[in-house]
Amino acid sequence: MSKPRVAIFDFACCEGCQLQIVNFEEGILDLIGAVDLVEWREGMSEQSHEYDIAIVEGSITRPEDEERLQVIRSRARVLIALGACATTGGVNKLKNNFDLPEVSQCVYGEDSKRPHLKAYPTKAADEVVKVDYYVHGCPIHRPELTYILRCLLLGKRPDIPQYPVCVECKASGNPCLWDYGEVCLGPIIRAGCGSRCPSKGFRCFGCRGYVDDPNVEAAKEVIDKHNLSVEDLKSKMVLFGSKQGPTNE
Repeated sequence: MSKPRVAIFDFACCEGCQLQIVNFEEGILDLIGAVDLVEWREGMSEQSHEYDIAIVEGSITRPEDEERLQVIRSRARVLIALGACATTGGVNKLKNNFDLPEVSQCVYGEDSKRPHLKAYPTKAADEVVKVDYYVHGCPIHRPELTYILRCLLLGKRPDIPQYPVCVECKASGNPCLWDYGEVCLGPIIRAGCGSRCPSKGFRCFGCRGYVDDPNVEAAKEVIDKHNLSVEDLKSKMVLFGSKQGPTNE
């Protein structure tokens, strides 16, 4: 029985999530042994138009990106969005809060008039094509990626948390950062990272995107308890929540 062919592609991103794959170190040998890695610009020179699973990192920022992603989707049996830039648009979506011609002018000056430097709205992968699975985070949580890949190799559907980061925080015994004056996004952000930031004393920045059905009333109760406003919460949602579209999960 042939091993599934896997190809990894990148769009607008820092490639930090792909670096997390490299950081598997000796564990990557187990992954390579289970699949046939046919294309990965960051890790090999070979290229292929034939693959079963496509893993895509990065947000879509140009018309040609959309066309390329559509081609990748047409060739792949399964498409996985890797990291915040691909799953929600990530930090790159900050530019969608501004006038796009002004953004181009600010970055490129007179060169902004060139067609290939024109600014387009940043999109998540699922705003262009159907995405089958999501590996959230900035960067991704390596154990989650291996779990999802193992499920696919076994023919099972991975169970991605639909509850907020606060659940993981309480399970870890972490003190609530709201009690220390931090505006933490844990009440509305999807779990699955093991409450990585709060466990280290930092507030949740929201890199995993909103839970599908956030408990808005509970979030309001937390805000009211600490004499803050909804605007205080919204101000912290901008970094990873700008113009965030829904996922297909």
